[in-house]
Amino acid sequence: MSNFSEIDYFSDESLVEDPYPFFEQLRSAGPVVPLGHLGVVAVTGYDEAMEIYRDPDTFSSCNSVVGPFATFPVPLEGDDVSDVIDRHRDQLPMCEHMVTMDPPAHTNERALLFRVITPKRLRENEAFMWRLADSQLDEFGANGRCEFISEYAQPFAMLVVADLLGVPEADHDRFREGFGLSRSPGKIGAGKAGGPGENPLAWLDDWFARYIEDRRREPQKDVLTDLALATYPDWTTPDVTAVVRTATFLFAAGQETTARLLASALKYLAERPLLQDDLRTHPERISSFIEEALRIESPVKADFRLARRSVTVGGVDVTAGTPVMLLNGAANRDPQQFDCPHEFRIERPNTMDHMAFGRGVHSCPGGPLARAEGRISIQRILDRLRDIRLSEEHHGPPAARRFAYEPTWVLRGLSELHLQFTPRAAGAGSACPE
Repeated sequence: MSNFSEIDYFSDESLVEDPYPFFEQLRSAGPVVPLGHLGVVAVTGYDEAMEIYRDPDTFSSCNSVVGPFATFPVPLEGDDVSDVIDRHRDQLPMCEHMVTMDPPAHTNERALLFRVITPKRLRENEAFMWRLADSQLDEFGANGRCEFISEYAQPFAMLVVADLLGVPEADHDRFREGFGLSRSPGKIGAGKAGGPGENPLAWLDDWFARYIEDRRREPQKDVLTDLALATYPDWTTPDVTAVVRTATFLFAAGQETTARLLASALKYLAERPLLQDDLRTHPERISSFIEEALRIESPVKADFRLARRSVTVGGVDVTAGTPVMLLNGAANRDPQQFDCPHEFRIERPNTMDHMAFGRGVHSCPGGPLARAEGRISIQRILDRLRDIRLSEEHHGPPAARRFAYEPTWVLRGLSELHLQFTPRAAGAGSACPE
């Protein structure tokens, strides 16, 4: 690979299939490195990424989705640009969603979410997951083959979040038809279009606005009513738009992470038949397997912050207004944090130290949900399918595997995964535990 300063991470398609050599080249120059493009400072060090994640006062999330393509109507000049960010952040893409908010606005919106996504609701959602896993497997299990992402991962992840938010089951098929992962942000080589130019979740707003307005007029005993009547910590009632955007962002983000996690996990299982047998015999190890899958193939490759004021991180001066790229996929393979980081080790003692779900105030609120989806899916797939393997027709022989990945600099995920397997009966294995 050529010198990293000559590589444009945001347009180089050669980095899509395997970005890790590039990450390691960056790391060799230090845990924090200025790039030669768009004024970006890249962070590959685990400790340095953790420092930034935990300092929202210094590092704004206003550009978390659009990255270095955030533009302001006035220059970001001086040692403190907080005033410019706060006055003009509403002109940036996705500004209406909590992922780009800073405290205290972010604190209010996140609190609104957690008034609805309670431990009790998550337990109820798990019961739905067990039934849904079998339902999805019924659709292709007898065929002996599938394209796993479109036939299981995407519909499963979408319907789990729909159930969590209380979308009536009568509407599930409409959501399944209308939602996919094709509108992921950060398309490689898209220039300023690399970040969404408009709210890509707008199509969902009408649906959830209708739900929320209906429940405020006529409350029912359901999750949508809980969402509609939820209040901020000061007990004020948010407007319908705020509630809708909380719901739609969770709806989308929950699917992005989980579908990619499931695909990555199945790819690893398909290449390791002995591990399949081990997890069938010891299902209690599935949770550790999920965590290691999250560490070694983080669904989020790059997260962004904007330096509000000039600061020093990892011995490198970062001037105010600098876009800081947190490379989660690199931090999760930092040898200072993880021994032999490029090896998949299910018994790794500190696997859960990974930052696949970010850290700090913006840590993914759907992390517990994604973990449950992964655990339940893997257990039912191993119960129902034997001899899971990659299709050589689509992915080549063991010595020459080939995979297609989503062409985005934000996310890391397979675009398709073709599997073959030996099916078992629908009633095989254990169903939802009591």
